[in-house]
Formats: sequence, C-alpha cells, structure tokens
Amino acid sequence: MSNTTTSIHSPAPTSGIRYVAVTFDCEDPAELARFYGRVLDLPVVFSSDHFVLLGQEGAPGLGFNRLDGYRRPTWPDPAQEKQAHIELGVEDLDETQTRLLSLGATAPPSQPRPDRWRVLLDPAGHPFCISTQV
Repeated sequence: MSNTTTSIHSPAPTSGIRYVAVTFDCEDPAELARFYGRVLDLPVVFSSDHFVLLGQEGAPGLGFNRLDGYRRPTWPDPAQEKQAHIELGVEDLDETQTRLLSLGATAPPSQPRPDRWRVLLDPAGHPFCISTQV
C-alpha cells in the first residue's frame, strides 16, 4: 500500500500559460494598492495613472485598475453584488482585524461566521475574508 499525499501546489505549466495576477476594478488604484501593499507586504512592480500591480519577482501579483463610474459593492446588500473576493489566512482573527481596520478596512455589520472567519471591506468596498482555517 502506498502512502500518497495531496499537494495544493501545481506543477509548472506545460501549456505556456501561467497565472500572472488578479485585478480589481476601483476608483483609485494607487489608494487600493497602498492598502493591499501594506496588508500583504507587497511592493509595487508597475504603476500608471490607471493601473497598479503589486507583487514579487516570479510570483503572481495583485492588480488594481481605474474604472470610470466604478460602483462599490454593497455586500451583504445584493443591490451591487461583489464580483470576487480574496481569502487571507491569519493566525489571530481579532489581532489581524484590528490591524486591518487601522490600515483602512471597514467591518460590515453582517458576519456569517465570526468565530471562523471575518468579512472586511477594502477601501474600494471589495469584501475580503480573514480566516484561521486556511
């Protein structure tokens, strides 16, 4: 009987396609990049008036794109649904939430499972989660 382990890491792509970044639309890409740069300790690798990319050499990044007429998500109100969100693994929910709030995040009143994860909103209104479960 063989002992097999499952890895969440994928082998190098053979198709010539590689994951580069996820980009969030927003009103002010520089502001949102400052927030996530501080949260994730990522430097700016590219910046223009309309787009900012955070990342590390050789690793996928996080981009922020200026969108004229951007409308903030209204989660949990479905009037303007979230389009995507990031899950961040943390050691301590309370400590991390306090730090993220000091950096400009806000906490919506609705928290589906505050004992397991917390939903926060970035400065552009995108929901993101912190969890000790990931």
